[in-house]
Amino acid sequence: MSRRVLVTGAVLMLALLTGCAAHPSPSPTPSPRFTSEADAYKAAEDTYRAYVDALNRVRLEDPATFESLYRLETADALDTDKEAFSAMHADGWRMTGRTVVTLLQPSTTRTPGSRMTYLDACVDVSNVELVDAHGNSMVDSDRGDVQQVVVAFTRSDTSPTGWLISSVDGRTEGPTCDS
Repeated sequence: MSRRVLVTGAVLMLALLTGCAAHPSPSPTPSPRFTSEADAYKAAEDTYRAYVDALNRVRLEDPATFESLYRLETADALDTDKEAFSAMHADGWRMTGRTVVTLLQPSTTRTPGSRMTYLDACVDVSNVELVDAHGNSMVDSDRGDVQQVVVAFTRSDTSPTGWLISSVDGRTEGPTCDS
């Protein structure tokens, strides 16, 4: 896999280089862990905010700082982050700045299942920089300041919130993110 592809994947996964809809939001199926749909969505939101907080504490020179992210992920999200962060660490890259969540709400375009739910997010990455060992920016020149993403969550009995992030993908539907 090329470094540029890794960077693009990592950036999207990091929600770095990754209006309201007129119809009602779909609802997750409550489980015994969640007493209401609102509780289930709140727990998913807490999971994503914890992920962004952990991301903002990552230091690419110290792989131990990656573990807080990994504990909040599963499936594609975990695999992508492990590959990307390992490669960036090995190549001596640095990341500076902070990712800021500017919108987080139940997805208006994805239908949750009994073990899945989705949130639409807008993340401001305007202050995030990723540079290689030679000081060259590895951020795609066409990256926008605010990224529109949909975050998929899988139920987990091992997660303190009841959810783990299973994917983060760019989106074109749902609420817009003004930059």
